[in-house]
Amino acid sequence: MKIGFSLLLVTVAALFFTIGRGTARNNQPIQTQTQKNLASAMHGESFAYAKYSLYAKQAEKNGNAELAKLFEATARTERFEHFAEEARIAGLVGSDADNLKDAIAGESYEVETMYPDFAKQAVAAGDKAAADRFEEIRRDEIKHRDAFKSALTKIGLKAIASR
Repeated sequence: MKIGFSLLLVTVAALFFTIGRGTARNNQPIQTQTQKNLASAMHGESFAYAKYSLYAKQAEKNGNAELAKLFEATARTERFEHFAEEARIAGLVGSDADNLKDAIAGESYEVETMYPDFAKQAVAAGDKAAADRFEEIRRDEIKHRDAFKSALTKIGLKAIASR
């Protein structure tokens, strides 16, 4: 389970390299430190969401429905209120084409750099199961990247056709 959280941590951190689009409610650019703080806050909220969702499943499995509901409700608040509002302020979401380009960049980083490096490090440390999992996830990320590339091409073709 700790490996999964580490992967989430790095993946979310990679996402935040691309934020920089944020503008405050008065359409003024958000200052660098505020952007960093928003990225850190969003990381915390998204990580809490993922953890609490897993904790809820564990509580459910253990027959503790009340605790599962508490974790689920808190997880929803972390994601759909806290993270969403911080992301809006940070300008995380753009046009469909911009969102696809950002997703392609993130998936490409995971495919070309992150997961190969993690797998090599795991092999060197003798952690074969983790290395195998990193490679398996990398193959999934290739599919994600390619699907996003295809969607971006379709958007471009639609734009050309509508001219």
